[in-house]
Amino acid sequence: MSDRVFSMSGLEVMFSPRSIAVVGASKNPKKIGYELVSNILTGGYEGKLYPVNPEGADVMGLKSYTSVRQIPGEVDLAVIAVPAAYVPDVLMECGEKGIKAALIISSGFREVGNLDLEERLVQTARKYGMRILGPNIFGLYYAPSKMNATFGLSRVFPGRIAFVTQSGALGIAMMGWTNLYRIGVSAVVSMGNKADIEEADVLDFFSEDRNTGAVLMYIEGAKDGRRLLDSMRRSSLKKPVIVLKSGRTGAGASAASSHTGSLAGSDAVYDAAFRQCGALRASDLAQAFDWAKLMTLQPPPLNDNCLIITNGGGVGVMAADACEESGVPIRQLPEDLQLEFKRLMPVFGNSKNPVDLTGQAYEESYAKSVELALKDPRIGSVIVLYCQTAITDPVSIAKAIADGCEAHGCEKTVVTSFIGGTQCNEAMQKLDERGMPSYPIPERAVSALAAYYRWQRYRLKKGQPSPTTSSQAASQVSP
Repeated sequence: MSDRVFSMSGLEVMFSPRSIAVVGASKNPKKIGYELVSNILTGGYEGKLYPVNPEGADVMGLKSYTSVRQIPGEVDLAVIAVPAAYVPDVLMECGEKGIKAALIISSGFREVGNLDLEERLVQTARKYGMRILGPNIFGLYYAPSKMNATFGLSRVFPGRIAFVTQSGALGIAMMGWTNLYRIGVSAVVSMGNKADIEEADVLDFFSEDRNTGAVLMYIEGAKDGRRLLDSMRRSSLKKPVIVLKSGRTGAGASAASSHTGSLAGSDAVYDAAFRQCGALRASDLAQAFDWAKLMTLQPPPLNDNCLIITNGGGVGVMAADACEESGVPIRQLPEDLQLEFKRLMPVFGNSKNPVDLTGQAYEESYAKSVELALKDPRIGSVIVLYCQTAITDPVSIAKAIADGCEAHGCEKTVVTSFIGGTQCNEAMQKLDERGMPSYPIPERAVSALAAYYRWQRYRLKKGQPSPTTSSQAASQVSP
């Protein structure tokens, strides 16, 4: 809303509350009100938790109250999960109690045509200086405050990716998906109908959040497009903003409108606007998380020279093709550096770029090659490829690569791809755990690195130095 006068403090309270009231808490395991209380407790929340229900029945051993008015002491955040018709009165009680933020889980508002009922929520929030997220959301997870106020998964793998989603079901599914692939998230935010808090508000918060390294947003349509783009423009100068925008086609736009009441708008207009604002548009969820994983685990590229190291010529060629197609700069290595690499390979190896160590490459060859690439200032980023062979152990190779990076101290982007079977999958997990993002095919590794280059070039074009390197070094990446 253009006339919103609420301060950012409401969002700070919402993400890090000292006390939470769950209105609609239930002792029935089949009810959302039960899951909310259970997840908050299971997640390790350390503040005070007050269940509220009409019967005053205790929930999971916690004393309950029939109204928020009865709760002793202050309450920072209300989580409301009651039928839509009761929400306005509950919200008014929250305002009278002095609660400054509310998550409205309840559905049955604008998404089904009840605009007046939703507007009552907005007016109440304005009256009491309260911020509301929702309605029609599955909740909010924030790792730093150990708060899982959702009816999604009880356990979430913590990390530095903030996931903001307009789709509740997708958000819940992604909590499980990130757990499966051990992709750490700092936050999961369900936007719902955006009666008050919009994506721009949340994005502004995460742009200043030191616990978040990149923001990934699933958007169907914007309520205030100009405001969202302004926020993206500011935020992209500080950290990567990755956007997955659905409703690209006529069928998708129609589905988005019926799903959340979003006005999807022209996809071509969105696409151009995202580019101008520095936001990185991904084509699907896997790609979006691929990018975010790299950008939260590794520093940005140091200069416009990417080196490919491989034990197989074929995957090296595939990676080189992908680099040229996506804008990752690949150049032939200087003679002196080629001579250094020749010492690490058989006579039939290739010391150009890609550097082909051949199928006879063992742990030592990989470790020394990575160290050589990292210590040479002419190399700005490194792609390390490994094809599973009968004479090497993928997990041992992965350890050698990670050891080589740690021995030198990694100030430039290193991304890996292990191509093979279950042992390669285990090796990739080990690399991810040590902050070395790994992917099952070269193209995915290159795609993530290309997105990182695009973000770095946008920042440099706007006169921003690299967030992790000196201005002089960062200037070697062409804007």
